[in-house]
Amino acid sequence: MANEGIPQDKAELIARIADEWTALLQIMDKLTPKQMTTPDVGGWSPKDNLAHLVAWERFMLRRYLQGQTPHQAMQIEEATLEHLEEDDINQILFERNRLRHVGDVLQELQQTHAELLDTLEQMTFADLMQPNSEDPQHRPLIIWVMGNTYQHYREHRETIEATVEE
Repeated sequence: MANEGIPQDKAELIARIADEWTALLQIMDKLTPKQMTTPDVGGWSPKDNLAHLVAWERFMLRRYLQGQTPHQAMQIEEATLEHLEEDDINQILFERNRLRHVGDVLQELQQTHAELLDTLEQMTFADLMQPNSEDPQHRPLIIWVMGNTYQHYREHRETIEATVEE
């Protein structure tokens, strides 16, 4: 569904976020405590996937919707962040969160999601369609919202589902 297109209004964006959020929570509700912390072949447990989602949703919220600098939003030293690729950042996030308790990750997931929805509620669709000044292609901010919410939820939900089904 990568070519599902940009939502036509804020209501459609919120609906897509809600649909994938609900699907993610439904798969999480089916997992046992042991399954939540059992790593897949790549070394990530469902809890690790959720912590990853929290980190990137929070980054998008703080960076693109609230205007923090990249290193502030990611909570990584500026000089370090400048030299990192996305996989390197993901590894740092994994290490930062791997020993956390499932309950802590789930609580942060809910809090970050609620903060995102509150922020989106205060924005207009025109705000979301403003070009991202840091993007060489000047794509609208909504692209980052889509990629760090419902598209990202779907990606990690499918990963978790595939692992649990094995």
